[in-house]
Parts: sequence; structure tokens; C-alpha cells
Amino acid sequence: MSESPSTTSSQRFDVILIGGGIMSTTLGAILKELQPEWRIALFEKLDGAGQESSDPWNNAGTGHTAFCELNYTPRGTDGSISTAKACGIAEQFHVSRQLWSHWVREGTLGSPRTFINALPHISFVWGEKNCQYLRDRYEAMRAEPLFAHIEHSEDLDAIGEWAPLLSTGRAAEQPVAASKFEDGTDVDFGSVSRQLAGHLDSEGVELRYSHEVTGLSRGTDGRWDLKVKNTAGGEKFTASARFVFVGAGGGALSLLQSSGIEEIRGFGGFPVSGQFLRALDTSTAEQHHAKVYGLASVGAPPMSVPHLDTRFVEGRRSLMFGPYAGFSTNFLKSGSYFDLPFSVRGHNLLPMLRVGATNTSLVTYLLKEIAKTHKKKVEALRDFFPEAEADKWELITAGQRVQVMKKNEDGKGVLQFGTELIAAADGSIAGLLGASPGASTAPSIMFKLLERCFPGQIEAWKPHLEVMVPSYGRILNEDEKLLSEVTESTAEALQLDV
Repeated sequence: MSESPSTTSSQRFDVILIGGGIMSTTLGAILKELQPEWRIALFEKLDGAGQESSDPWNNAGTGHTAFCELNYTPRGTDGSISTAKACGIAEQFHVSRQLWSHWVREGTLGSPRTFINALPHISFVWGEKNCQYLRDRYEAMRAEPLFAHIEHSEDLDAIGEWAPLLSTGRAAEQPVAASKFEDGTDVDFGSVSRQLAGHLDSEGVELRYSHEVTGLSRGTDGRWDLKVKNTAGGEKFTASARFVFVGAGGGALSLLQSSGIEEIRGFGGFPVSGQFLRALDTSTAEQHHAKVYGLASVGAPPMSVPHLDTRFVEGRRSLMFGPYAGFSTNFLKSGSYFDLPFSVRGHNLLPMLRVGATNTSLVTYLLKEIAKTHKKKVEALRDFFPEAEADKWELITAGQRVQVMKKNEDGKGVLQFGTELIAAADGSIAGLLGASPGASTAPSIMFKLLERCFPGQIEAWKPHLEVMVPSYGRILNEDEKLLSEVTESTAEALQLDV
């Protein structure tokens, strides 16, 4: 194909997706199913799909369901435990399970074992105060239909049966507590991304790897013109589309800024990197079959909640602990040290300065994390696994996360931990900022995007969306019969009851 600097008919699309991760590939697969005649292109600057934040070694969670993540169930000033955020995330993960089940049945995704595996989710704490919190959380959660199957124990031997590494070598007099969901999962979002990309390729979507979008602007015809560079060959050209999705992870902020849309004004990004300890001894990994989450340190961002985590990557079982937060001015693992300074604009400078001034505890936490030696990192691991041996764990670098900074009601600034969908008023362009729970809730986020950006088509699409996701537009926590049906059908399709 000719790649001239000007836009040719071969470079005019209905939809252009920027980025080859879980968000873009999910949206592409949904749109191709709803509108098979639309011409779609995907540009990814790396040489394959799912290699940045969607890759399992770069992804901090690999399956957020709000089962074990304690930051989603905070204690209020009145002492009560709020389950609202946990319920919202669990609802969204059920949407993900339904869509993946549909795609498995349709052949869009391959064998479930290539991307999802059954894995118990456990919350684990120690100390009287923390045990009381987990006890109260258990009572609050089991009152919700979504979490009615929760188990709880404060007996060390019983907890050891759930996860032997937690109990072996632990002082019997130490107060401990754990809550467990037997039906949790581990998800390889890199595999999902690559399988969806392969499906898109087979359906005629133009996948262009090693192609970086360097800027975009609105043309006089109302279409978006994208400047694209072939990083492998050096050629530059322009492509245009009626709709653009910026799913470029940490690279989304600068591209949305270059678009000039009003909705991105005031937004900034705060990059946080991460590291994990990974077990070198396979026999250690074989002793642990669970995701075990604890409580975050004071001042730590939610993405830094410590967890001892079984993972299945390309059919191989691994055990990781972390993350240990760090700081880099890169917005992507493959990005530039200039990403942060180049993201500063007049409209977001004040919010960013405000965030820096009001989050000194986060800065202190990051400095302490950066200063930790390998020995200190293993000491943190021993809070979960008392008999961990330092020489049996290697340190690996995970991906970059860019937390959202934005103007709050007083026009100053706030650091937001979550995922933010940014869309132009006319729905012609949208992008995603932020991190957790991110990948686990990708289908729900993309359905929200469809509703916001395609209001003229959404009613016509609704019957098909309900085929893809039977609970579409409904709240499972308010319909126990539907919740039971959805849970059973997705477990069967995803082979999670085996």
C-alpha cells in the first residue's frame, strides 16, 4: 500500500483505533460485530498487540472483581463499610465474563484456558484493628447478592488450608483474618488482546503494527486527520476517520491534548512505575493457588496494594509479590523521559501543582519505595509468606501507570485513582485515561463509550448487545435470579466449573 504524506482513499476509515491493548481490541471486536461493513484500522507503535499495560507481566491486577481488593470497601467516618464501589466493579466484571463467553461460543476467542483460569481470591490481614475491619467487611459484603458466597476465617490452620504459604512459619499468637471467594479468576489480558487482534485481522480490519500516531487534528470535512509514522520503515502518512478511539494507555493524554477538544482541558497525568518479586523456585509456586491481597501502606496509591499472586501466562504457572512502586517520568514502559514535562499545559499546570502540594504522603511513600533494597522488599514479602527466602525471588519491572490529575469543583486539582473516559461533545473522538480497574472492566467501559459517542445507533444495536451480554442495562445485584443464571452460564462457557 502506498504511504504518501497525503490522505488517500485507502487511508480513509469509518473508525481508527489507536493502541493495540485490551481497550482498543475490545472496542474493535464489538464494533465489527455490530457494524461488519464499517472500515476500521488499528495503529499500534509496538510490533504486536497487548505488549504494554495489557501484558500480564505489566498488569498489576489480572482480574479485578472487587472480591479481595480492600481499597474498594473503605470504612466511612461513621464506622460503616461501604460496598458501593465494590458492587460497581463486580457488576462490570460480570459484563466482561458474559462478553468473553459470547466470544468463546462464536469462535472470536479460543479455548478459555488460553486466557482465563479459576483461582480463589483471598483478602488477608493481621493485627487486631485490621482483623476487626475485615470482620466488618465480611458482614457488609455477604449482605450483597454479588458477594453472598464470601467465606471468612480467623483461624490460622483454616487459613493455611486456603493458602499454605500464609500460615507456614507464622507465629500462632499473631491475630490474623482472611476472607475468601472460591470462584475468583486469573485473566491474561495480553492473550485476550492478541486473540481479539487476530480476529479483527481475519475480519478485514487493517492492523498496522510499528505504526505510531504522532498527532491528530480536525479536518474541514469534520473527519479526524491522524499523522502516522511507520517506525519500522520511517514513512509518514495521514489517515482519516469519522470516529477515533485513543486507547494508547499512558500515551493517550498527549494525543487527546493534540486533538484540541475542550473536554481534555485541566487533565494531567502522574506516572507511577512498579516492580514485582517473582518466584524462581517452581515448587514454591505450586504451593500457592490464590490471589491474596492485603491492605495498602499509608499514603500508597491503590495500585500499590500488596498481593501474593498466582498467575497463568501462556499455560505456565507463576507466583509474584508486589508491586513495589517507583517513579519515572515515562508515561509508557516504552515511552520517553520527556512524557511528563511535555504533558504540561497552561490549563493543567495549576491542577498538577495542587496535586503535588496536597499529596505529600504519596511523595514520601514513593521515595521510601525507591530506596528499598532487595532485602527490604523480601521483608515485605515475609509479611505474607514468613518463610520466603531472598535468593529464590527475582525482581522484575512491571508496566507504567498514569494516574489522572484533574480539576475538582474548586477549579484546583485532585489526584484520581480510577479510569476516566474522555469524549468530545459531538462523540467523534474518545479516549481513556487512568489505571485500575481498567482491563478487567474494558467491556463495560466500551459499552459506555458506545452510548455516549453513538447515540443515533445505540437503540438499533441494543438487541444485539443483549445477545452479547444478557444483563446489558440491568443490575445483577438487584436481580438474584438473573445473577445466578449469568454466573452459571459464564462459568460453563469459560470452563470455570471444571
